Amino acid sequence: MKANIHPQYFDDAQVTCACGNTFITGATLPKIQVEVCNKCHPFFTGEMKFVDTLGRVERFEKNRNRAKEITAARAKIAKAKEEEIKRPGSLKEMIDLVKKQAAS
Repeated sequence: MKANIHPQYFDDAQVTCACGNTFITGATLPKIQVEVCNKCHPFFTGEMKFVDTLGRVERFEKNRNRAKEITAARAKIAKAKEEEIKRPGSLKEMIDLVKKQAAS
């Protein structure tokens, strides 16, 4: 192994949970703050509670609603383009269009 490339390892790193639980482990940081541990995680406690740490559900719902709005706006633009009078691509088409308008 190469020398002087590995981080310092702390055998007595203290981990502190948001629930107040603390324990000692080995890590590359001397103190670690966590939001969920084995004392408060629903899997280990058997409780049916929802753990949303960073508002992920709200962010997902916000993105989903925004995607629906964008899809609706794109559909509206596509419909407007279809309804728009198309310009003739050639002189022959323009003459035919003028003849049709004159006939009606």
